[in-house]
Amino acid sequence: MPPEEPPAPGRHDAAEHRLGTTAVAYREVGGPEAAAANLAWWDADADDYQAEHGGFLGDADFVWCPEGVREADARLLGDVRGKRVLEVGCGQAASSRWLAGQGAHAVATDLSAGMLRHARAGNERTGLAVPLVQANAEHLPLASGSFDAACSAFGAVPFVASVDAVFAEVHRVLRPGAPWVFSVTHPMRWIFPDDPGPQGLTVTQPYFDRTPYVEVDDDGTATYVEYHHTLGDYVRALATAGFTLTDLVEPEWPEGHTRVWGQWSPLRGRLFPGTAIFRTHRS
Repeated sequence: MPPEEPPAPGRHDAAEHRLGTTAVAYREVGGPEAAAANLAWWDADADDYQAEHGGFLGDADFVWCPEGVREADARLLGDVRGKRVLEVGCGQAASSRWLAGQGAHAVATDLSAGMLRHARAGNERTGLAVPLVQANAEHLPLASGSFDAACSAFGAVPFVASVDAVFAEVHRVLRPGAPWVFSVTHPMRWIFPDDPGPQGLTVTQPYFDRTPYVEVDDDGTATYVEYHHTLGDYVRALATAGFTLTDLVEPEWPEGHTRVWGQWSPLRGRLFPGTAIFRTHRS
């Protein structure tokens, strides 16, 4: 499919400029190209991301989504005291530091060295020395059966070529019965433009089209890649990997919550869900 119009102007302008992003395309993207593109993207965007969202996410807080669901209230992972907990796609690792503050032995992984730089800074500010590992979520350099729980708050899952590989790796490193809880953009958002305003209320993309969203440079090389999976896709992939789905949380927009985060806004939030949180357990 030929490239379409360039991404809309916005917060990501600096990263797009650094990477030479000039257009959007929907096309197939394999694992190596996706990993290279998203590594470069998150390295380029890490400082701007932290500047915009760091205050909302906190230094040691566990926020599942832009709607503001916090693990302190939701307790989707259960009691983590004394447990080894893996965070996949940790960003600046605020969630892992919160887990450490609750008595967990947290380990945080991320593909991006830029994001892990902010994670190290957060460790220093808080004194919570969470171990940080740079790793592709499809190939976790961790021992089998070494964790009691795993989580991911908008990290890794939408950005890898094979969600099956990620789920298989998480299953491998977890002990039997361990929870695996992750949040992603609600799949129905795929059909709407990435716009928090009125233009983001009109359907433009088929829900059943799994062709990845790709931003490219003048040579057609991917500079950013995001994959779409339907709700059914996630459920089947989890079952295939050996997980049992016990809850699917679709947070409603909180009364009085005015924060706009990318495509998340009060306008869209009161009409349809923006986040899906999958709570599962390893067989």
